Amino acid sequence: MADGLSEQFNQPGAFSELSFEDRLGLLVDKEVAARDSRRLKTRLRSAKLRYQATVEDLDLRTPRVLDRSMILSLKGASCVSHHHNLMITGATGCGNTYLACALAHSALRAGHTACYLRAPRLLDELSVGRAIRPRPRPAGAHAPARAR
Repeated sequence: MADGLSEQFNQPGAFSELSFEDRLGLLVDKEVAARDSRRLKTRLRSAKLRYQATVEDLDLRTPRVLDRSMILSLKGASCVSHHHNLMITGATGCGNTYLACALAHSALRAGHTACYLRAPRLLDELSVGRAIRPRPRPAGAHAPARAR
């Protein structure tokens, strides 16, 4: 807000006709926008997206196997809101990575977190996670007998 206030002082002609409430509202709007921008930058950095793709950059006019309605529904990040993961598969070179990055970017802009992983790395991380944290036994299962 300090940057916005100094901007208002440095350009008195542009802001002098506004009321105190309007000037304060501009300061608050500027602060909210700056915070949202910082949060998005942080989420983008932690997502480690390979491409800075957006859903708006996708060319859905060319004939492909992509279902336009499916892409547009995924763009809204409703699957992320319902705690679903998204895995994109297809032949090499057909744009899987670009599509994944675009959809992840859309989810990040909606305020969610995302992580881009290729299948080999995902499987490695899952196996490491299992080695560190073994799965809990189902209820009623007995612990293995220990030798004494």
